[in-house]
Amino acid sequence: MSGHSRWSKIQHKKGATDAKRGNVFTKLCKAITISAQQGGGDPEMNFSLRLAIERAKQDNVPKDNIDRAIKRGTGELKDGADIQEVIYEGYGPGGVAVLIETITDNTNRTVGELKSVFGKHNGSLGGPGSVQWQFAHLGVIRLDESKKSKVESKKSDFELALIDVGAEDIIESQFGTEIRSPLENFQKILEVVKSFGIESADSGLEWIAKEEIAVEEGISQKMEALCEALLDLDDVKEVYTNEV
Repeated sequence: MSGHSRWSKIQHKKGATDAKRGNVFTKLCKAITISAQQGGGDPEMNFSLRLAIERAKQDNVPKDNIDRAIKRGTGELKDGADIQEVIYEGYGPGGVAVLIETITDNTNRTVGELKSVFGKHNGSLGGPGSVQWQFAHLGVIRLDESKKSKVESKKSDFELALIDVGAEDIIESQFGTEIRSPLENFQKILEVVKSFGIESADSGLEWIAKEEIAVEEGISQKMEALCEALLDLDDVKEVYTNEV
Protein backbone atom coordinates (compact mmCIF):
# COMPACT_ATOMS: atom_id res chain seq x y z
CA MET A 1 0.00 0.00 0.00
CA SER A 2 1.14 3.54 -0.61
CA GLY A 3 1.13 6.90 1.15
CA HIS A 4 -1.29 7.30 4.03
CA SER A 5 -2.46 3.72 3.56
CA ARG A 6 1.03 2.52 4.42
CA TRP A 7 1.11 4.57 7.64
CA SER A 8 -2.31 3.20 8.56
CA LYS A 9 -1.07 -0.31 7.95
CA ILE A 10 1.86 0.22 10.32
CA GLN A 11 -0.49 1.35 13.09
CA HIS A 12 -2.78 -1.60 12.36
CA LYS A 13 0.14 -4.02 12.56
CA LYS A 14 1.14 -2.70 15.99
CA GLY A 15 -2.32 -3.61 17.22
CA ALA A 16 -2.41 -7.03 15.59
CA THR A 17 -4.20 -9.74 17.53
CA ASP A 18 -2.37 -12.71 19.01
CA ALA A 19 -4.32 -14.93 16.63
CA LYS A 20 -2.24 -13.61 13.72
CA ARG A 21 1.09 -13.47 15.56
CA GLY A 22 2.16 -16.90 14.29
CA ASN A 23 1.53 -15.77 10.73
CA VAL A 24 3.59 -12.59 11.30
CA PHE A 25 6.46 -14.56 12.87
CA THR A 26 6.49 -16.97 9.91
CA LYS A 27 6.75 -14.12 7.38
CA LEU A 28 9.48 -12.31 9.31
CA CYS A 29 11.51 -15.50 9.66
CA LYS A 30 11.14 -16.23 5.94
CA ALA A 31 12.55 -12.76 5.22
CA ILE A 32 15.52 -13.50 7.48
CA THR A 33 16.11 -16.86 5.79
CA ILE A 34 16.06 -15.44 2.26
CA SER A 35 18.41 -12.59 3.29
CA ALA A 36 20.88 -15.05 4.84
CA GLN A 37 20.56 -17.29 1.77
CA GLN A 38 21.44 -14.41 -0.55
CA GLY A 39 24.12 -12.60 1.45
CA GLY A 40 25.41 -14.84 4.23
CA GLY A 41 24.59 -15.22 7.90
CA ASP A 42 26.64 -12.35 9.37
CA PRO A 43 24.40 -9.28 9.88
CA GLU A 44 27.46 -7.04 10.13
CA MET A 45 28.40 -7.99 6.58
CA ASN A 46 24.86 -8.45 5.24
CA PHE A 47 22.82 -5.24 5.47
CA SER A 48 19.64 -6.88 4.19
CA LEU A 49 19.88 -9.50 6.92
CA ARG A 50 20.47 -6.84 9.56
CA LEU A 51 17.30 -5.04 8.47
CA ALA A 52 15.29 -8.28 8.53
CA ILE A 53 16.53 -9.10 12.03
CA GLU A 54 15.75 -5.60 13.33
CA ARG A 55 12.23 -5.78 11.94
CA ALA A 56 11.72 -9.21 13.53
CA LYS A 57 12.90 -7.89 16.90
CA GLN A 58 10.47 -4.96 16.65
CA ASP A 59 7.67 -7.53 16.39
CA ASN A 60 9.05 -9.53 19.35
CA VAL A 61 10.11 -12.61 17.36
CA PRO A 62 12.02 -14.86 19.83
CA LYS A 63 15.81 -15.02 19.42
CA ASP A 64 15.70 -18.80 18.89
CA ASN A 65 13.36 -18.34 15.92
CA ILE A 66 15.69 -15.72 14.44
CA ASP A 67 18.75 -17.94 14.88
CA ARG A 68 17.00 -20.91 13.24
CA ALA A 69 15.89 -18.75 10.32
CA ILE A 70 19.49 -17.60 9.74
CA LYS A 71 20.76 -21.19 9.85
CA ARG A 72 18.15 -22.27 7.33
CA GLY A 73 19.37 -19.57 5.00
CA THR A 74 23.04 -20.49 5.34
CA GLY A 75 22.30 -24.20 4.98
CA GLU A 76 23.38 -25.12 8.52
CA LEU A 77 19.84 -26.25 9.27
CA LYS A 78 17.99 -28.28 6.66
CA ASP A 79 14.42 -28.76 7.85
CA GLY A 80 12.42 -27.44 4.92
CA ALA A 81 12.25 -26.83 1.19
CA ASP A 82 14.31 -24.17 -0.56
CA ILE A 83 12.60 -20.80 -0.72
CA GLN A 84 12.79 -17.97 -3.23
CA GLU A 85 11.57 -14.40 -3.63
CA VAL A 86 9.04 -13.91 -6.42
CA ILE A 87 7.15 -10.75 -7.42
CA TYR A 88 3.61 -11.06 -8.80
CA GLU A 89 1.53 -8.35 -10.46
CA GLY A 90 -2.15 -7.75 -10.85
CA TYR A 91 -5.11 -5.41 -10.95
CA GLY A 92 -7.56 -4.66 -8.19
CA PRO A 93 -11.06 -3.18 -8.38
CA GLY A 94 -11.17 -0.04 -10.54
CA GLY A 95 -7.98 -1.07 -12.35
CA VAL A 96 -5.71 -0.22 -9.36
CA ALA A 97 -2.20 -1.63 -9.92
CA VAL A 98 -1.10 -4.23 -7.35
CA LEU A 99 2.45 -5.48 -6.79
CA ILE A 100 2.95 -8.45 -4.46
CA GLU A 101 6.25 -9.56 -2.93
CA THR A 102 6.27 -13.23 -1.96
CA ILE A 103 8.68 -15.65 -0.33
CA THR A 104 7.70 -19.16 -1.31
CA ASP A 105 8.85 -22.77 -1.50
CA ASN A 106 6.11 -23.68 -3.98
CA THR A 107 5.25 -21.22 -6.75
CA ASN A 108 2.35 -23.35 -8.01
CA ARG A 109 0.68 -23.10 -4.61
CA THR A 110 1.41 -19.37 -4.37
CA VAL A 111 -0.05 -18.61 -7.82
CA GLY A 112 -3.14 -20.66 -7.04
CA GLU A 113 -3.75 -18.82 -3.78
CA LEU A 114 -3.19 -15.41 -5.37
CA LYS A 115 -5.59 -16.16 -8.23
CA SER A 116 -8.22 -17.28 -5.75
CA VAL A 117 -7.94 -14.09 -3.67
CA PHE A 118 -7.99 -11.81 -6.72
CA GLY A 119 -11.01 -13.68 -8.09
CA LYS A 120 -12.96 -13.26 -4.84
CA HIS A 121 -12.21 -9.52 -4.70
CA ASN A 122 -13.02 -8.46 -8.29
CA GLY A 123 -9.39 -8.32 -9.37
CA SER A 124 -7.11 -10.29 -11.65
CA LEU A 125 -3.55 -11.61 -11.56
CA GLY A 126 -1.48 -10.16 -14.40
CA GLY A 127 1.60 -11.34 -16.25
CA PRO A 128 5.22 -10.32 -15.59
CA GLY A 129 5.77 -6.65 -16.40
CA SER A 130 2.08 -5.75 -16.47
CA VAL A 131 2.26 -3.20 -13.62
CA GLN A 132 5.79 -3.29 -12.16
CA TRP A 133 6.87 -0.48 -14.49
CA GLN A 134 4.51 1.81 -12.56
CA PHE A 135 6.61 1.43 -9.39
CA ALA A 136 10.12 2.45 -8.32
CA HIS A 137 12.16 0.31 -5.91
CA LEU A 138 13.35 2.68 -3.17
CA GLY A 139 14.72 2.77 0.34
CA VAL A 140 12.08 4.18 2.71
CA ILE A 141 12.38 5.32 6.32
CA ARG A 142 9.37 6.53 8.31
CA LEU A 143 9.56 8.57 11.50
CA ASP A 144 6.37 9.01 13.49
CA GLU A 145 5.36 12.25 15.19
CA SER A 146 7.04 11.37 18.49
CA LYS A 147 10.42 11.05 16.74
CA LYS A 148 10.10 14.32 14.81
CA SER A 149 10.39 16.33 18.04
CA LYS A 150 13.90 14.94 18.58
CA VAL A 151 15.26 16.91 15.64
CA GLU A 152 12.92 19.92 15.70
CA SER A 153 15.66 22.24 17.01
CA LYS A 154 18.17 20.98 14.43
CA LYS A 155 15.84 20.21 11.55
CA SER A 156 17.96 22.00 8.94
CA ASP A 157 21.09 20.09 9.97
CA PHE A 158 19.14 16.83 9.89
CA GLU A 159 17.73 17.42 6.42
CA LEU A 160 21.06 18.62 5.02
CA ALA A 161 22.78 15.51 6.39
CA LEU A 162 20.15 13.33 4.70
CA ILE A 163 20.51 15.16 1.38
CA ASP A 164 24.32 14.89 1.57
CA VAL A 165 24.12 11.09 1.61
CA GLY A 166 21.56 10.88 -1.18
CA ALA A 167 18.04 11.31 0.17
CA GLU A 168 15.69 11.84 -2.77
CA ASP A 169 12.54 13.01 -0.98
CA ILE A 170 11.68 14.11 2.57
CA ILE A 171 7.90 14.09 2.88
CA GLU A 172 6.06 15.62 5.84
CA SER A 173 2.50 14.53 6.63
CA GLN A 174 0.05 14.34 9.50
CA PHE A 175 1.48 10.92 10.34
CA GLY A 176 5.17 11.89 10.49
CA THR A 177 8.16 12.13 8.16
CA GLU A 178 8.93 9.79 5.26
CA ILE A 179 12.43 9.72 3.76
CA ARG A 180 12.93 8.12 0.34
CA SER A 181 16.20 7.28 -1.38
CA PRO A 182 17.73 5.23 -4.20
CA LEU A 183 18.59 1.72 -3.04
CA GLU A 184 22.34 2.35 -3.09
CA ASN A 185 22.05 5.23 -0.60
CA PHE A 186 19.64 3.59 1.84
CA GLN A 187 22.20 2.22 4.31
CA LYS A 188 23.97 5.59 4.64
CA ILE A 189 20.67 7.39 5.19
CA LEU A 190 19.64 4.94 7.90
CA GLU A 191 22.98 5.55 9.62
CA VAL A 192 22.39 9.33 9.53
CA VAL A 193 18.95 8.89 11.12
CA LYS A 194 20.45 6.78 13.90
CA SER A 195 23.28 9.28 14.42
CA PHE A 196 20.63 11.82 15.42
CA GLY A 197 19.37 9.42 18.08
CA ILE A 198 16.23 8.42 16.19
CA GLU A 199 14.71 4.96 15.79
CA SER A 200 12.47 4.69 12.75
CA ALA A 201 8.86 3.53 12.99
CA ASP A 202 9.37 1.54 9.81
CA SER A 203 12.23 1.14 7.34
CA GLY A 204 13.09 -1.05 4.40
CA LEU A 205 13.13 -1.43 0.64
CA GLU A 206 9.72 -0.81 -0.91
CA TRP A 207 8.00 -0.50 -4.26
CA ILE A 208 6.61 3.03 -4.42
CA ALA A 209 4.08 4.05 -7.07
CA LYS A 210 5.53 6.62 -9.48
CA GLU A 211 2.07 8.18 -9.81
CA GLU A 212 -0.75 7.54 -7.36
CA ILE A 213 -4.40 7.49 -8.38
CA ALA A 214 -7.46 8.50 -6.40
CA VAL A 215 -10.50 6.19 -6.45
CA GLU A 216 -14.00 6.56 -5.07
CA GLU A 217 -14.75 5.40 -1.53
CA GLY A 218 -16.43 2.17 -2.58
CA ILE A 219 -13.44 1.10 -4.68
CA SER A 220 -11.05 2.08 -1.88
CA GLN A 221 -12.90 -0.17 0.58
CA LYS A 222 -12.76 -3.07 -1.88
CA MET A 223 -9.04 -2.47 -2.35
CA GLU A 224 -8.48 -2.55 1.40
CA ALA A 225 -10.29 -5.89 1.61
CA LEU A 226 -8.18 -7.26 -1.28
CA CYS A 227 -4.91 -6.14 0.32
CA GLU A 228 -5.88 -7.60 3.69
CA ALA A 229 -6.78 -10.93 2.08
CA LEU A 230 -3.47 -11.03 0.19
CA LEU A 231 -1.50 -10.21 3.34
CA ASP A 232 -3.25 -13.05 5.16
CA LEU A 233 -1.56 -15.53 2.81
CA ASP A 234 1.54 -17.10 4.38
CA ASP A 235 3.61 -16.69 1.21
CA VAL A 236 2.93 -12.96 0.84
CA LYS A 237 5.58 -10.67 2.29
CA GLU A 238 4.24 -7.27 1.18
CA VAL A 239 1.56 -5.71 -1.01
CA TYR A 240 1.92 -2.38 -2.82
CA THR A 241 -0.63 -0.43 -4.85
CA ASN A 242 -0.79 2.85 -6.74
CA GLU A 243 -3.87 4.00 -4.84
CA VAL A 244 -3.50 7.29 -2.94
